[in-house]
Amino acid sequence: MKKTLIATLLLGLFAAPSFAADAIKIAITGPFSGGSAPMGTSMRDGAKLAISEINAAGGISVGGKKMKIEVVERDDEGKNERGALIGQELASMGDLSGVIGTVNTGVVLAGDKHLQEKGITKIITPAAGSASMTQWSKAGVKDLSIFRFSANDGIQSAMVIEEAIDRKFTKVAILHDATNYGVSGRDDLLEQIKKQGNKLQVVATEKYNIGDKDMTAQLLRAKAGGAQAILLWGIGPEMAALANGMAKMGMKEPLIGGWTLSMSNFIDNAGKSGDGALMPQTFIEEPITPKAKSFIDGYHKAYGVSRMASPMSAAQGYDAVYIFAAAVKQAQSDDTHKIKEALEDLKEPVKGVIATWVHPFTKWDPANEQTHEAFRREQVVMGMVKDGRVVFANEAEKQRLIKSATEVKKGK
Repeated sequence: MKKTLIATLLLGLFAAPSFAADAIKIAITGPFSGGSAPMGTSMRDGAKLAISEINAAGGISVGGKKMKIEVVERDDEGKNERGALIGQELASMGDLSGVIGTVNTGVVLAGDKHLQEKGITKIITPAAGSASMTQWSKAGVKDLSIFRFSANDGIQSAMVIEEAIDRKFTKVAILHDATNYGVSGRDDLLEQIKKQGNKLQVVATEKYNIGDKDMTAQLLRAKAGGAQAILLWGIGPEMAALANGMAKMGMKEPLIGGWTLSMSNFIDNAGKSGDGALMPQTFIEEPITPKAKSFIDGYHKAYGVSRMASPMSAAQGYDAVYIFAAAVKQAQSDDTHKIKEALEDLKEPVKGVIATWVHPFTKWDPANEQTHEAFRREQVVMGMVKDGRVVFANEAEKQRLIKSATEVKKGK
C-alpha cells in the first residue's frame, strides 16, 4: 500500500506535461503553499498575467510563425528536498525552453544545480539570498545558464544599514530566522556594517526557528543591550509573531529588514504592530505611472483581489516573463541555450512595470556575478507598512520614479 502511494506521488510529480507542438514551453516554480506562499503565488500570478497578454496578442514571432507560451507549474512548498526533486524533473525534460521562479534561497541551492548541469536557462525571481549566485562565482563556473531578477540581499542589506544610520541610530540588534535566507541575510548585514564604517554597534545577534511564536528571550536580550532598532531577516509569519511580541512588551523600536516585511502574512498577522516597518522594495502597489496602473488593474481583475499578497513578487514575475519573451524573439528559437545567449545581450529595450530594461544581463563572468544580476540600487526604493499596505517611505523616491523613465542601462 505504502509503495503504491509513493509510486503514485512520484508519477504525479514527474508526469510529462502536455504541450502544443508549436508552443514555447516554460516552467514556473515556487512555494504555492506554506509560509512563503504569498511570494510564490504572487510571482506565479504576475508571470501568468504577462503570459496571457503575450498569448492574447498572438504569441512570440519565431521563424515566421507565432508561438504561444505554455506553462508547467511546480509547487516546491518552500522545501529544499522538494526543490531538488523538481530541479531533477525539469532538467530531464527534453523540450523545456526555460524556468522562471523560486522564492527560497535553500530551494535555489538544492534545485538549480540540476538545471545548470543540463544548461537549462532559468531566471530566478524573487529569491534574493546572496548564495543563489555567489555559489557559481565561488565555484568558478565558466558558462552559467542561471540569471537572477531580484534585488539581491547585498543591495537590500546595504539599504537597511543606510536607513539605520540615516535615522541616527547607533545601537541595533539583528534578529533572523534559521533558514539559508535568514543566515545569509545576517551575514550580509554584518558585512555592510563594516563596509559603512562600523557606525552601528550590534548589541545582540539572535536566531529563531521557523514555526516559533514566542521570541521573548531574544527580544529581552536586544532590549537589555540598548538596541534602538531591530534589523530583521526572515519570512512573514515568524516576523509577525516578533512584532506582536514587541508590542506586548511595550517595545517601540522600529523594525527595518528585508523585503519579506512587505508580505501579506506579515502585514495581516502583525496588524497595527507591523505599522512603520521599513523594507526595500522593487515595486509598490500604487498606480504612479500608466504602466503601473495597467498592471495593477489587470492583476486585480484577473485574480479577483483588491490587494496583491506580495506586489514586488508579482511585478518581478511579470517583468521576468517579458524579458524571457524578448530573448526568445531575439534568438528566433525555443532552444534554451540560444535563449541564454540572447539574455546576455538583449538588443531591444523591454518595457516592464518596474523599469524599462536595457541590457539587464551581460555575458557571465565568474569574477563578477553582477553580470547575471538584473537589479541595481537605483531601481529599489524603501517601503513602509501603513494601515495594512506598503507605501513609499520616502516621497522623494516616489517622485523620482514618476519623473524618470526608470531606465537602467548596463554596459555591455
